[in-house]
Amino acid sequence: MPNRSGGSPLLPFPEGEGVSIASPGGRDAGFTLIEVIVVLVVLGLVGGLVLSRGPAHSVALDMRLASVSVAQALRLARTRAIASNQGVSVVFDTQAGTLQVGAAPPRSLPPGLEMAVTATADQSRGPRAAIRFLPDGSSTGGRVNLAGNGRSVQVGVDWLTGRVIAADAP
Repeated sequence: MPNRSGGSPLLPFPEGEGVSIASPGGRDAGFTLIEVIVVLVVLGLVGGLVLSRGPAHSVALDMRLASVSVAQALRLARTRAIASNQGVSVVFDTQAGTLQVGAAPPRSLPPGLEMAVTATADQSRGPRAAIRFLPDGSSTGGRVNLAGNGRSVQVGVDWLTGRVIAADAP
């Protein structure tokens, strides 16, 4: 059944009229294979340059990660001491840049950070120092200073309450 304009009922335009997909010069519209390959090569080169740089690295994030890691280890030791009703020590090796909670394997801090530990005399031996938590939640007390690239963070442990506090060092 033809429509009012006399064309096919399936087409909205009469035959011979409508939108052409050919360009005015008679060539079909679209991209050639060479154009597509060139774009893909350029995108590949740009992607390769971006990925070769690696992930963004921030000294401030390393410092924050280290301070959170030290504070978390100290809080874990306090919790274990209270739960097991036995003393638990956190041992810091300033030379190797590691810390160890009880009998667990040592954990490394991010490279490039300097660590200094202030602890009681009976808990310090050479580059190793320890902060010990007692079953009642108290501790031997101490302070861990982390420094690197002009920034400094201090993690302190109150001897009476065993409370762990991390803050930017003055």
